[in-house]
Amino acid sequence: MAAASPAPSADVLLAALAGRVRALRTARGLTLQQLARQARLSARFLLQVEQGETNISVRKLVGLATALDTTPAALLAPPDAAAGTPGLPVIALLGLRGAGKSTIGRRLARRLRVPFVELDRAVEDAAGLSLAEVFALHGEGYYRRLEHTALERILGEGRPLVLATGGGLPTRPETYALLRAQALTVWLRATPEDHWNRVVQQGDRRPMADQPGAMAELRRLLAAREPLYEEAEAKVDTSRLGVERATATIERVVREHQRRPRA
Repeated sequence: MAAASPAPSADVLLAALAGRVRALRTARGLTLQQLARQARLSARFLLQVEQGETNISVRKLVGLATALDTTPAALLAPPDAAAGTPGLPVIALLGLRGAGKSTIGRRLARRLRVPFVELDRAVEDAAGLSLAEVFALHGEGYYRRLEHTALERILGEGRPLVLATGGGLPTRPETYALLRAQALTVWLRATPEDHWNRVVQQGDRRPMADQPGAMAELRRLLAAREPLYEEAEAKVDTSRLGVERATATIERVVREHQRRPRA
């Protein structure tokens, strides 16, 4: 019987924790002070964590993991199990607003024990502006350039995560090609009615404000983008399955992807 591998030392685990916290904070565009506030830690203590120079209590570890949209176990995993299950890809969720990318993405990330990242939030962090301000002040072209740069940075980190993309990303061929080459892409398909109702349920009534033809426009937009979304590696009907079953279905797709032989 082969001897069991020795358990990693505390120093090794703390170094792995430090690297993961820094990487996750950077991916979310958070400053040290912002993450410290969200995790209810002092900035000084968080700096020590990121330098691997201090132990951390279970209570503080839970708060830090919650602020980073991950789990304490994932943060403390030994280096050879970094960022969750070995072999997991980046899972990129596609679809128009209201497809369920954020809701399903967060649930999927928790099940897979990997971070959840919204590409639009990364764009906002890079610009120092809200999306509405980016479009109003600089236009769509500027937004698309930031989107591509943010995607390159996230994919370049080489770690598994669940990524919610903007609804229009597939319309930029260069960006979509980059995503499909380096991520497992999943289209969250939904009916126009469900897209509409989910946005309204989120408290946003702008789709119907002074736009009597808004539903017809939504149908046209969805029809125009369907051929692009169809290029995703997997398609999941969130209208038919609902949140829980759609999440479980995507997890099965991810596990099957892991089992495929690599070239």
